[in-house]
Amino acid sequence: MRRKAFTEINVVPFIDIVLVLLVIVLATASFINQKSIKVDLPTASSKKITEKKAMVISIDKSGKYYYNKIPLSIKNLEVELKKLDPKKDIISLQTDQKTEFQKFVSIIDILKSRGFKNISVITK
Repeated sequence: MRRKAFTEINVVPFIDIVLVLLVIVLATASFINQKSIKVDLPTASSKKITEKKAMVISIDKSGKYYYNKIPLSIKNLEVELKKLDPKKDIISLQTDQKTEFQKFVSIIDILKSRGFKNISVITK
């Protein structure tokens, strides 16, 4: 009795396992929901990490303002900034690349008029 040479590999079980894993990944990925504001940050060469927890003001590409991920109008944002201590609190400002520059300048103007000195601009 002569045996055949083993020259082929049966890949059907491998394909079955890969398809099952793909179904599991796709099923669980639909449950993941990230609550973040979509902002395409500009790049900068300097990098500095702040030690304190900063209050984040965001401007998305449509020009909407957010304060710690809560959408606010510019007037309500001013009210929220009045509650902060300009000498102790840190304000981080992030804005989309496609946002009008005037929106960014308006926020900086409000922060400077309130006396904030600890302002950082978030970049990539």
